[in-house]
Amino acid sequence: MEHSISEYSLCNRMRLWEFPDQYIIEPADGGHHQLLSISRVDGALQSIGEMPFIHSSQVPKTQMIFGLVGIIKHFAGAYALVITARECVGSYGSHPIYKVVSMRFLPCNSALKKSTPQEKKAEGDFANLLRAAEKIPGLYFSYDVELTLNSQRSYHLEAESKTAPLWKQADTKYLWNRRMIEELTQRKTFQTVIGKTTLNVTLIARRCMHRTGTRMWRRGADLDGNVANFVETEQILEANGYLASYVQVRGSIPLLWEQVVDLTYKPGFKIINLEDAPEVAERHFSDLRRRYGSVTAVDLVNQRGGEGLLSQAYANAVQDLVNDEIRYVQFDFHRVCGHVHFERLSLLYDQIADDVKKHRACWEGNLWKPNFSELKYFDKMKL
Repeated sequence: MEHSISEYSLCNRMRLWEFPDQYIIEPADGGHHQLLSISRVDGALQSIGEMPFIHSSQVPKTQMIFGLVGIIKHFAGAYALVITARECVGSYGSHPIYKVVSMRFLPCNSALKKSTPQEKKAEGDFANLLRAAEKIPGLYFSYDVELTLNSQRSYHLEAESKTAPLWKQADTKYLWNRRMIEELTQRKTFQTVIGKTTLNVTLIARRCMHRTGTRMWRRGADLDGNVANFVETEQILEANGYLASYVQVRGSIPLLWEQVVDLTYKPGFKIINLEDAPEVAERHFSDLRRRYGSVTAVDLVNQRGGEGLLSQAYANAVQDLVNDEIRYVQFDFHRVCGHVHFERLSLLYDQIADDVKKHRACWEGNLWKPNFSELKYFDKMKL
């Protein structure tokens, strides 16, 4: 497999210098001559060509870092977030994928000394939140390949986009530090064996940055059709220079609804502005069609009780949207499978087998790709 590699190579090891008035990030892997200066007064960024003079009596602290996540601005200055530890957890098309193990916020707010007591308190509360954010788990990145794009979208990039910086290639729907890198960008698995063939299997889950929140507290869609807990999952199989990719998405039911959290085991559901349901659903499915083509929507909700009413509202909202490119399927997972009978999912597979064949998977091989030009699709049932 060949992925588009940007001519703008990224540093994968950097040295952080902590001067009294500025932080300086110096590439440590060779080939890069520019240094990045971050003011400790207000977080202002500046590209410099050489290291400031270091007096023997005031040698600055140094630390090895593995990336600059971005800059967060606040009223009394800014904070720069850097990656202080990483772990290689696999590869994607021969390119290493790293998990963030630890991060550190660098305060750039020495101007806070002139702030009022109320501003200092607010800044202190904000700093406490940032310290908690340093421990956020489950963040992944790559220096070589754009992880926010699934394989099919990556291959369909225009020639100019393939050589652009990774942040320009990114799908902002899954780019979690999008706001944090704005100031920066405005500046110039596992393995298995089948027979004698080693097969690399990679699973990538891309969580949407819109309508985020924890289960029960964040449900349904907003007026633009963005749904809660929307995740694009890509399964990638690689063997002998070939790559196959299959993409699925999941998310909350695309209606305006909420779950009123209380002390009961199953809090009740509340549908809001039912008259807006068809328009919200239409916006949601229009975005899916634009991104993925034909869509088969499988409704796994319990068909009884409050969930049953929600499922029926969903079915009513999409009835005018169903056509050759959009299919809606109801499958009562709770009634059919219960807690243990997952083999009964074969009943669902039977219902959507033709859809799976229609949607197919993305298949790429060296025999068909002499110059990034040709892409082949094969029936997923053959993979």
